[in-house]
Amino acid sequence: MNTSPENPSETTAEDTFDVIVLGAGPVGQNAAEHARAGGLSVAVVERELVGGECSYWACVPSKALLRPVITVSDTRRVDGARQAVTGPLDTARVFARRDHYVTDWDDSGQAGWVKSIGADLFRGQGRIDGPRRVSVTSSGGRRTLTARHAVAVATGSRPALPVVPGIDEAHPWTNREGTDSSHVPGRLTIVGGGGVGVEMATLWQGLGSRVTLLARRPLLPRMEPFVGDLVTRGLTEAGVDVRVGVSVTALRRPDPARPVTLTLDDGTHLEADEVMFATGRAPRTDDIGLETVGLAPGSWLDVDETCLVRGVEGTWLYALGDVNHRALLTHQGKYQARTAGDAISARAKGLPLDNGLWGDHATTADQHAVPQVFFTDPEAAAVGLSAEQATEAGYRITVVDVDFAQAQGANLYADGYQGQARMVVDLDRETLLGVTFVGPGISELLHSATVAVAGEVPLKRLRHAVACFPTVSEIWLFMLKAYPG
Repeated sequence: MNTSPENPSETTAEDTFDVIVLGAGPVGQNAAEHARAGGLSVAVVERELVGGECSYWACVPSKALLRPVITVSDTRRVDGARQAVTGPLDTARVFARRDHYVTDWDDSGQAGWVKSIGADLFRGQGRIDGPRRVSVTSSGGRRTLTARHAVAVATGSRPALPVVPGIDEAHPWTNREGTDSSHVPGRLTIVGGGGVGVEMATLWQGLGSRVTLLARRPLLPRMEPFVGDLVTRGLTEAGVDVRVGVSVTALRRPDPARPVTLTLDDGTHLEADEVMFATGRAPRTDDIGLETVGLAPGSWLDVDETCLVRGVEGTWLYALGDVNHRALLTHQGKYQARTAGDAISARAKGLPLDNGLWGDHATTADQHAVPQVFFTDPEAAAVGLSAEQATEAGYRITVVDVDFAQAQGANLYADGYQGQARMVVDLDRETLLGVTFVGPGISELLHSATVAVAGEVPLKRLRHAVACFPTVSEIWLFMLKAYPG
């Protein structure tokens, strides 16, 4: 008798699949779906919740929590509406909204979806056990799966905590506590000025905590410099104590129920009810059996343009999403997974990969136009290269900067609208290498920029894409008008 895949026991004939996917987050789900669409049998292995970090402790809960905060801020920018905002947010309702969107951390719906596409779901710790083999260990025992064609690693990443004296006794928050907590600390110190740090500062200050944000470098350092400047101004105006150019050298918290004391590199001390570290990510590859195929446990996985892992014999091991360190963004990982799923199907059928199209789908993961959005107040969004990155890459460029106040739609969106847009133009081809926006409500503008950058649309053609009046997207008219070409 065959046993249920969710309760591993003895090996059966059904333990051989065309593809085995390690990790059932959005990236793993997309890989499984595209491999199934190619007619391949698929096993999906998950050690935690089906849906992964993004669904329960990152993208979904953080944006569910941020939306009420940003909505109130936007309302206060409109005369006649701001007068209706007479009190603080109802934090209990905000947390309940978050709980709704994470389905109370119940993954049965997403587990059902995996099964609905015809994939088998195995719950437990999955480890590679040599070429094309994966062992799954759970409370029910150990089971070995074999892949005919591919094993796809989509195990994601975890918070990387710095080596600081006292960090263990400080019981610090990471993104998980920052998104699943239902208690507003009176004082919260956040260490790290990247995307997670600035979003969490926006969120918890909006929910009523007194937030201090510590960063060694200007905020959002990988984006255009003006982005960090405007986000810093927005956080400061909201009441966040932003301190740039400082580091934490020690922490002390003898009693978990008492405040934590931070020692800074200037010799001063800071006390907080909770401290959160948003200081980077590390790959979840330390316990997945990489050593059995000659790779270092805990390492980022180097991949080619089809997400095939380099340094492993054969064409069977793939790494998708965070673990390949190309772009630690859910949407980009899902794109890689779709690409890899199609590539796996093509290779299984002996079809050529021509760096173009297979069927209706791309078979190479393009890094030309990676979009990113941070839901701060103001929002920050970018796609492609910054001016500095383009120059370092050897392009001959010009930069076009435009104040959003030129667009009447922006002024109608918010009284005294403050924001900036930038185009980075390749002068030799007169196409866009990158676009950056910062301002209220600009996140929905980014896809138009992504299409322009990914499609390498000539500026002379882009001028014919007419923006509706009066919308915030009219900023395109003013950017193109300011281009001297």
